[in-house]
Amino acid sequence: MDIDAWVWWLIGAVGLGIPLVLTAMPEFGMFSAGAVAAAVVAAVGGGVVAQVLVFVAVSVALIAVVRPLAARQRSRQPGFASGIDALKGRQAVVVERVDGRGGRVKLAGEIWSARSYDDSLVFEEGRQVDVVDIDGATAVVM
Repeated sequence: MDIDAWVWWLIGAVGLGIPLVLTAMPEFGMFSAGAVAAAVVAAVGGGVVAQVLVFVAVSVALIAVVRPLAARQRSRQPGFASGIDALKGRQAVVVERVDGRGGRVKLAGEIWSARSYDDSLVFEEGRQVDVVDIDGATAVVM
């Protein structure tokens, strides 16, 4: 029993899809799409050379176009800040006078020790301040 060329290309596409799932390397998916395109060429009667050329052209085109787009999209996504990094840039309310030596603020629902960023600045109780850094367990505010 002879198997048509387009079936072999589809088997190849599935074979290339398996490493895509196992390794999460999108290049395998692009090669798989190239194999599907070659299967279409084979199904409509294209010769072996045309099939291989379509496979190579589609695979290379997808890699050349999709990879840079994906990399650009991935680099554009902002990182998710957590822990003390998530507190930087937030506002706090002074609950005990804050100066260059110390004080206390309410930050994210908790009372934190605090000191002013500039030793000459003094913040009185009730004032809103911006957290510019976290130094150990102390919020540095201004």
